[in-house]
Amino acid sequence: MFRRTGLLATGAAAVLVLAACGGGTEAAGPAAPAAPAAPAGGPLDLAGAGCPATVVFQQDWQPEAEHGAMYSVVGPDYTIDAAAKSVKGSLVAQGVDTGVDVEVRPGGPNNGFQPVPALMALDDSITLGAVNTDAALTATGNQAVVAVTSQMTVSPQIIMWDPASHPGATTIQQAAADGSPVVTSGDVLPALLTAKGAMAATQSDTSYEGTPARFVADPKILQQGFATAEPYIYENEISQWNKPIAFQKVADYGYSIYPEPLAVRADRLDALRGCLTRLVPIMQQAQIDYLKNPATTNALIVELVNSYQTGWSYSEGVANFSAKAQVEQGFVTNDPASGVFGQFDPARMQSIVDTFVPILQQQGSLPGPAPTASSLYTNEFIDPAIKMGTP
Repeated sequence: MFRRTGLLATGAAAVLVLAACGGGTEAAGPAAPAAPAAPAGGPLDLAGAGCPATVVFQQDWQPEAEHGAMYSVVGPDYTIDAAAKSVKGSLVAQGVDTGVDVEVRPGGPNNGFQPVPALMALDDSITLGAVNTDAALTATGNQAVVAVTSQMTVSPQIIMWDPASHPGATTIQQAAADGSPVVTSGDVLPALLTAKGAMAATQSDTSYEGTPARFVADPKILQQGFATAEPYIYENEISQWNKPIAFQKVADYGYSIYPEPLAVRADRLDALRGCLTRLVPIMQQAQIDYLKNPATTNALIVELVNSYQTGWSYSEGVANFSAKAQVEQGFVTNDPASGVFGQFDPARMQSIVDTFVPILQQQGSLPGPAPTASSLYTNEFIDPAIKMGTP
């Protein structure tokens, strides 16, 4: 039970649950009356905008609250395919039926841990995928993707530690000063933290497999995680721990990627342009609306986890904690440069390229020419009127 995000893998669950794979399709049934149809030709009419009959969203991991916007537009007429690991229903936005269906597919173990750009290259039916910016840097050729709107503004990736084992430490650098191992599942984070002077290269341990076992047994180590999951899980759901952890965001050390922005395959951008003109603003607003009232969507997320039976454990408590933390800890905000929600900052994109291309090249993850910053995103479809905090 571990989470992959971009080029990194992280733990976002407490206990490995052994379960047989489910099978067949189960109908969840209408949970509410059918939504009224969107006015023809209006901004919520996706059927009239050239969108596919089914808009397919591809996630990079199991259902969780960090993906809330995608699940929030799944209408009450949804059905769950436990064998294929997907949920499908009418695409309902702002209370109206947009005229098309939506299908949300999880990633990670559900598709052999294939990167989202690789899945998108193999399957033309995928409309948008969740692709971290560092992962987009390595997706070239027929796997190249273009981000069209962010959903989270700041990465919730953290390094965590036991406060009792590192007394007084309030930063990663302070906690790591005693030489303790920094345990991750990939080498991008330790490379970045080493370059920033937060740890020594000799402290890097990339053996993290996503369970809490080692941290519980050896609380001297530092370990990767998510601010939107591990603080709640370790304190409330791991009986061998059941106490707070300390942590710091890796973003404080330059982990400046956009986490899981919605991206389209680069060679399909023109064909989907009409659809994206209406779909992108819908997804901008969907994230804002979800975080204002996450309960219904969180219930769906937990239902999906229970139906898929992949060994992933995710409680309603974690989902509610995550939705709250996304806002209160500043992971979901308006773009600081423009004040628009979901918009990309060109200067930040250039900084991401400048920071991560040398790391990826050194590690052999980017053997060819580096993409330009401008090729990684577009603000063409962003509605500048959509902002958090507006009625």
